[in-house]
Amino acid sequence: MPEQIHTVAGLTALIRDSLEGRFSGVWVEGEISNLRLPGSGHQYFTLKDPFAQLACVFFKGAAMRCPVRLADGMQVQVFGNLSVYEARGQYQLVAQLVQAKGQGDLQAKFEALKRKLEAEGLFDPESKKPIPSFPIRIGIVTSPTGAAIRDMINVLSRRAPWVQVLIYPVRVQGDGAAEEIAAGVQYFDRAAGEHRPDLVIVARGGGSIEDLWAFNEEVVARAIAACSIPVMSGVGHEIDFTIADFVADRREPTPSAAAENAAPDGATLLRHLGRLRDALDSRTESTLALQHRHVVSLRREIEAREPGRKIRSWIQTLDFLQERMDILATGQLQQAGAHLNGLRRSLAAIQPGRVVDRQAADLLRIGERLERLPDRRLERLAEKIHNLEGLMQSLSPDAVLKRGYSLTTDEAGRPVSDPGQVKSGDLLRTRLRSGELRSRVE
Repeated sequence: MPEQIHTVAGLTALIRDSLEGRFSGVWVEGEISNLRLPGSGHQYFTLKDPFAQLACVFFKGAAMRCPVRLADGMQVQVFGNLSVYEARGQYQLVAQLVQAKGQGDLQAKFEALKRKLEAEGLFDPESKKPIPSFPIRIGIVTSPTGAAIRDMINVLSRRAPWVQVLIYPVRVQGDGAAEEIAAGVQYFDRAAGEHRPDLVIVARGGGSIEDLWAFNEEVVARAIAACSIPVMSGVGHEIDFTIADFVADRREPTPSAAAENAAPDGATLLRHLGRLRDALDSRTESTLALQHRHVVSLRREIEAREPGRKIRSWIQTLDFLQERMDILATGQLQQAGAHLNGLRRSLAAIQPGRVVDRQAADLLRIGERLERLPDRRLERLAEKIHNLEGLMQSLSPDAVLKRGYSLTTDEAGRPVSDPGQVKSGDLLRTRLRSGELRSRVE
């Protein structure tokens, strides 16, 4: 009989204690496969390389603190403790931290460059240029064969078909990609005429931190910061952030979102313009009708107060009086003539020389007075009319305005002579000697 016989559970426990004692706090690098995400929140996957594989468990508490979204085929570095799952007699790695392969070095470089550029002020909101509301030309620096450019062109064609899209083709990952991206931004910045865009978009689709690393290079950041044209970034997915995003004048979460927000929606603009046109037509018609009524009211008021009209009426009255004076003078002359003839006959009968001479002189004076009487009456009437005309002109609205006074009316044209006639917000019109003023009551 053997000296010691172990149970399966006992031997497994010994193996577990041995593994956990020797392999505590280890880093393991490999490719994720067979990722499982049950409802418990734990994550189970296999870590493998070309020669072996290792079962891994990422318990919920640690997984929730992990910034990396795991996926099959991802190259990762896992930190944890080696243990044994006794129910299956399988050793496994209990993960405490998972990061993308090489992420530690890249993340350190990312943070260092971010701190450097931030200290230089390249991220300051005050330095951001406003994105144009209605760009005519948009320059896009991206790969000409990726899905990102197809999505962006489809979005722009649908929303803003009037926009001219200029593409500067570049590699968006790998050696030399950063220099090509920077050259594309600089090309649009130096362009002139029809080759100079109103907005530059730097874009690419999603990927790992390594795939997006070209947009974390300093040469790209400085090209974007130096560009005199507004630059919009649309790199990766919504959760991805690059140095280019911080330097750009606006960051959009995806290339499609950048295209969506680069130009306004044409259909929406047409509907808005239609509503504005209808409102303008209605307002114009209402204003014209109001002004027409006001003009008619002013015309009637001017006609009622017109001095010339009264003067013409007085001239007509003068003509009528002159006609009456002519008739009256003619009648008096006829009466005087008949009286003179009677006197002549009387004198001829009595022949008193002196009486005749005196009466003749009296008659002569009477005749002269009768002849001058209509003229003097007409002169006095003409002088009175002239004086009245001068008085009416001095009292006319235009004469009052010329002396420095003004006439204030409300929107309906009614004269305003007391503050109680208006309220806050009313529009007033003040007529001066030359022109008029418009004001609003506060």
